[in-house]
Amino acid sequence: MSNDKTPSNWQKAIEGEWHGLPSLFEADGTHVGYNKVSRASEFENGRTTYWMNTRFDATGPLNDRFEIGSPFRFGVIDSDQDRIYTGPDFFGSGRPYGLLVDSNYFSPGWNVNLRTMNHVVPELGIQVYSSQLFEADTLVGVFNGLYVVTQDHQTNPATQKRVTAFLDKEKSDGKRPFNLPVKHAGKFSGRFEVYNDKQELVGHNDVVIHHKPLNLLHSEQTIEISGVVNAKWTAMRTRTGNHHQYHGPDMFGNGMSYGRYLYSVRHVFGQAFKLWSRETQVDEDYTLVCAWQFMQSQKEKYTTFGVLRWEQGDLILGANHVD
Repeated sequence: MSNDKTPSNWQKAIEGEWHGLPSLFEADGTHVGYNKVSRASEFENGRTTYWMNTRFDATGPLNDRFEIGSPFRFGVIDSDQDRIYTGPDFFGSGRPYGLLVDSNYFSPGWNVNLRTMNHVVPELGIQVYSSQLFEADTLVGVFNGLYVVTQDHQTNPATQKRVTAFLDKEKSDGKRPFNLPVKHAGKFSGRFEVYNDKQELVGHNDVVIHHKPLNLLHSEQTIEISGVVNAKWTAMRTRTGNHHQYHGPDMFGNGMSYGRYLYSVRHVFGQAFKLWSRETQVDEDYTLVCAWQFMQSQKEKYTTFGVLRWEQGDLILGANHVD
């Protein structure tokens, strides 16, 4: 609960019951099933309680590991600075930045530490969710998927029908692999909110990514950022399966994708500066919902997030003909 017995801004933003069908991936990126979830964080009489009902449909040992504990119900100490999870199902905290919360907490039943990122995107009518699941520093699996919110799911057949259709689409889309346009050049562009290390909104970044395929597995990308952060970086990207790399000259690093979600770390050449990112393809038009965290001298400097939309350009890799 917050000190003044009123809900935090994040608590207000997530009012309602959220519905999703997150996919479950093994650590190597293998898709092994789904988890049907209904959840809500409810504020009443100065107290916040989080409940979550889950049903797994997966194969392999992860199914047995995670099919425990439901229904979940645990306390939350709610504030705009921290959301502290007080058990019995989860212990830890979440750090709010406007419409995004970056959480790190422990599940005794699952025996995993979770880095969970929830990002409410009003313009798309969704919440973009993911959890990376660790034993200490070792990744053992990933949950991710989109959610929609309802206020009358229990009583409104039309709402129930809409949720069912959404979950059916999530089941077909959940294991769709992350991939950039492989034959057309173009650009991704959008505006990100920017928060400093004190979780204060300090402005916006306009982001443009110029994309040019070199072949089906390699592309050249130039990231241009203006606003709170002003920078321009070019790197060659490669992809082999769900393994991604960034080969400079300005940024070096790698990433792994789990279905539609790509997690990457990119180091800026010659600087104590790196970019951690989670980028999610939310439709077949290559729309990306991004969360980018900038680290200076190994410490958080800015947390930024927003939507990048794809504008297709020239066909670079057309049909080859031999006369």
